[in-house]
Amino acid sequence: MSAGTYAHPARLVLMNPGPVMTDGRVRDALGGPDLCHREPEFSELLARVRHRTTLVAGGDDRHTSVVLTGSGTSAVEAAISSAVPADGGLLAVDNGHYGERFSHIARAHGIRSHRLELGWGNPADPAAVDRALSGRPGLTHVGLVHHETSSGMLNDVAALTEVAHSHGCEVIVDAVSSIGAERIGLAEDGIDWLAGSANKCLEGAPGLGFVSASRTAFEALAGAPRRSYSLDLHRHYLAQEKAQAPAFTPGVPAFYAFDTALSLAVAEGWEARNLRYRGLARQLRDGLEELGLEILLPPEQRAAGLTAVRIPGGWSYSELHEGLRAHGFVIYAAQEQLARDYFRLSTMGCMTEGDIGRFLLVLRRLLGDRDGTTGTRQARTRTGEGGEV
Repeated sequence: MSAGTYAHPARLVLMNPGPVMTDGRVRDALGGPDLCHREPEFSELLARVRHRTTLVAGGDDRHTSVVLTGSGTSAVEAAISSAVPADGGLLAVDNGHYGERFSHIARAHGIRSHRLELGWGNPADPAAVDRALSGRPGLTHVGLVHHETSSGMLNDVAALTEVAHSHGCEVIVDAVSSIGAERIGLAEDGIDWLAGSANKCLEGAPGLGFVSASRTAFEALAGAPRRSYSLDLHRHYLAQEKAQAPAFTPGVPAFYAFDTALSLAVAEGWEARNLRYRGLARQLRDGLEELGLEILLPPEQRAAGLTAVRIPGGWSYSELHEGLRAHGFVIYAAQEQLARDYFRLSTMGCMTEGDIGRFLLVLRRLLGDRDGTTGTRQARTRTGEGGEV
């Protein structure tokens, strides 16, 4: 077998944080009929998807959603480039890779911004946001991430939104890795702009992003600067709301799949999905700790959908990835400053307790094969039991 190719096990378990494993009904929906996006059938599909998206985003009759063909990042970029006025500015709350991305997007569009660096793995502190806004009255928007997937951190969106609003700022929330399985709501939290993805915790197919906000906010974009053509939210809003059609050719199969995934998400509810994900995460984390592996964050800061784990002593990430991939498990590298020491494991999507149990068994055997034990000794030396390496 050549390098970079793998045998295909009966069940490939994706422990990367998106694309996630999907329900068979979602995969089947991808094979829906060929359809012109200017026909009434697609208008009905688009309206249904937009309505259900607004529901899962915690919106009410005052809110709506615009669905874009693109990644979750495209939705975040559409919100930033469309919502910040010409004379405005963005405070990027940065406690990880995706918080930092807010400032990169702002810079790409010539938007004035200030990056509030809190440090990876540190909670987004409302007091720090308050101080940053107090000293910069020209800032009009605050960008923050709900689930910072680089570390698994869950930030307190409600508290941060309250602080931002006290300074007269609107809030743009990256909910790409949280919506569908964590508590967040446009109406309840007073979020001004919420960006999300069909994939990840909503368990749809990759390829669609969305932005949810009040109808008033979308209408007000008529006077906003046009920094982008294909990511102009007002353009998309007018097309989808007034003409009941997409502005550009959409990913029709992804819409079929998202429609099915949203139906399943609404039926299950975020609370039940959160319990399902947390049950899997608890099983995974307990097993990792039994192996002596170190988890990055304290329990109260962890999201349900992701766990960052220190790489066992004597292993590289690539060796760990190759060994687990050979047994049907796909793990995910950490990013940037965490990449040397950590890897990431997702519990999003249609994973089962059996999948987690098998993963832990395979991991134990891999670690044991390397040092000739049950797989716990060399992991513990990496985390301090028996001495540092």
